[in-house]
Amino acid sequence: MKIEHVLILVAMELEAKPFVEHLNLEEIADFFPSHMPFVAFSGEHHATKVTVVTLGKDSVYGTGVDNVGTVTASMATELALAKYGGSVDLVLNAGTCGGFKRKGAEIADVFLTTGVANHDRRIPIPGFDAYGIGKLVTMDPTTMAEKLGYKTGICTSGNSLDKTDKDDEIMKNNDASFKDMEAAAVAWVASMNKVPYLGLKVVTDIVDGEFPTQDEFMANLGAAATSLQSALPKVLTYVCDESSNHDGAKSDL
Repeated sequence: MKIEHVLILVAMELEAKPFVEHLNLEEIADFFPSHMPFVAFSGEHHATKVTVVTLGKDSVYGTGVDNVGTVTASMATELALAKYGGSVDLVLNAGTCGGFKRKGAEIADVFLTTGVANHDRRIPIPGFDAYGIGKLVTMDPTTMAEKLGYKTGICTSGNSLDKTDKDDEIMKNNDASFKDMEAAAVAWVASMNKVPYLGLKVVTDIVDGEFPTQDEFMANLGAAATSLQSALPKVLTYVCDESSNHDGAKSDL
């Protein structure tokens, strides 16, 4: 099935801006309810409709504070999918991430998701424990990653930039190659709407490295955003072109 409309969820304004400007996307007025902070942009890439959603700025804690994390990401994704009423063919969650040295990640690596999981939803009750982890298998990007020179792996999500020892234990159990604050939530909403999900993340910091996460993240955020601007069009082009002549395009890339 041909992919004709891609919804791209990018948490932070700085992460999305180079890509939005590169494709000359235009902001959509009144896309979200007026009391919501989310922002939407729309345009085309290779005849494919592209909608980019960012999570906007927080109105309480300062104009420089982006809304990040699973709650805002899941809400924005659901509202955007509902707005389009079933016309979205792919949810692509793009942004930055922390990579694990133990899994071969390096600063500026581009990763595509093979699956997602949570590492901060600890519910030690049978059945609820697995629900808390919430593992999901996403689109298989192996062929695309090989052709574009990107890495693949499982993304583990949590609502903190740093990690605890327990988080690290769970992330190891999740077999995670990289971590972020939105992927598992966005993928869950996509699965509820029966829309394929793909994650595209650029490494800004090494989670199990020697430097504080927050320092590496801020130092590399700008460069990662530029890398996203380069990687996103390549992924979009591949996805849209391959979907035209590949029967399994909705589950295998």
